[in-house]
Amino acid sequence: MPRTHREEHRTERIGWLRAAVLGANDGIVSTASLVVGVAAASTGRTEVLIAGVAGLVAGAMSMAAGEYVSVSSQEDTEKADLARERDELATQPQAELDELTGIYVQRGLDEGLARQVAEQLTAKDALGAHARDELGISEVMTARPVQAALASAATFAVGAALPMLVVLLAPVETLVYTVSLTSLVFLAGLGMLAARAGGAPMVKAALRVTFWGALAMLLTALIGKLFGTVV
Repeated sequence: MPRTHREEHRTERIGWLRAAVLGANDGIVSTASLVVGVAAASTGRTEVLIAGVAGLVAGAMSMAAGEYVSVSSQEDTEKADLARERDELATQPQAELDELTGIYVQRGLDEGLARQVAEQLTAKDALGAHARDELGISEVMTARPVQAALASAATFAVGAALPMLVVLLAPVETLVYTVSLTSLVFLAGLGMLAARAGGAPMVKAALRVTFWGALAMLLTALIGKLFGTVV
């Protein structure tokens, strides 16, 4: 008797992995940039900590709200497309069958086999077949607003906590350099971790996030030095 197994694919992680990486990256970059800008303005540790905590809370809530609204919009679009497809299946079944057949022909099946496949899939789950093969909506890729919002908020908070920990431990006079350097290390590690989880080249991912993080911190440090104020 043949043994069956369930394959694990990296695409199954796309929904939460994208939100988690975005949240953690933004948490490190925005919080580190904020505290570097404030520290560069020659303020004390207390002011830097207050700014950092405010940035952590505001950023986590902003990420959660942004992800929820964005992914909810995607979910609304998916539901609207499915409702339209359901209506077309009820009112124009033959046209929908022809459409599904044409999709399989374009993918390489001869017309006879494509028609047979379309008929069998339609008999089993017509809406599911059209959702997957016509609209590109699948269980793996479907929008999950709450999951995306929670993942982004939680990972933003974790990412933001890393430069805040450095602020607590590092000497005040070296905060700008210490936070900047350690945050770049954190970003590189995050890029490599995300790349490993997604099966992408780790060095390329690390360099990508490190470059943009360094640019953000450099600009905010320059603003802090130029204006000497919290921005």
